[in-house]
Amino acid sequence: MRADDVASRRARSDRPARSFAGTAAGWGTGGVTDDAGYQTLFEQHFHPTVRLARLLGADDPEDIAQEAFVRLHRHHHRLHESNSALAYLRRTTANLTTSRLRHLRVVHRTPGDATRVHASAEDSALAAERVDHLLAAVQRLPRRQRHALILRYWMDLPVAEVAEALQIPVGTAKSDISRAQRTLATRLEDLA
Repeated sequence: MRADDVASRRARSDRPARSFAGTAAGWGTGGVTDDAGYQTLFEQHFHPTVRLARLLGADDPEDIAQEAFVRLHRHHHRLHESNSALAYLRRTTANLTTSRLRHLRVVHRTPGDATRVHASAEDSALAAERVDHLLAAVQRLPRRQRHALILRYWMDLPVAEVAEALQIPVGTAKSDISRAQRTLATRLEDLA
C-alpha cells in the first residue's frame, strides 16, 4: 500500500481530520500537517524502514514496512511527543518482523535455509559465505540484543534512539549491544 492509497483512504473516512504529532524528519514541523507531512515522512523513511525489516530477518520487508507506515498513520493520535513518530515506526517494524518470523516458524515448523545464488568467482563465493555466517550468527542472538545491534550498527542510530525504539533504558540498550558484540565475536572466531 502506497502513501497515496493511505492518504486517499484517510480522506474518505468519516472522521474529522486531525493534526499529526510531528517528527524531526518533517512530520508536523514547519507548518506541515496531516497527509502532506505523512507523505514527506513516507518518502524520507520508507527505504530505511525496508532495510531495517530486511536486516531483522523479514522474508517480505517491503510488506512489513508498508504495514508499519499504515499503523503509524492509523495510530498517529497516540503519539505524545513531537519526535516520536520515527521511534514508533521502528518499534512497529521490529514487532511486525518478530510476529512474521514466529508465524513462519509455526507454518513451516523448521526454518528453511534460503538458497543463495553465488557468482562463479571464488572471492565472491567466500564473501557471500562470510556474510551468510554473520547473518546467521546475528539471527541466533536473543531478540532484544539482535534488534539493538541492528538498530545501532546497520541502521546507524545513536544509542539513545535505539533505547527509545525498543522502549528500554539507555543503559540497557548499551548492555544489550555490548553482549551482542561479544557473542558475535565468539561465534565468528569459532568459524574462522
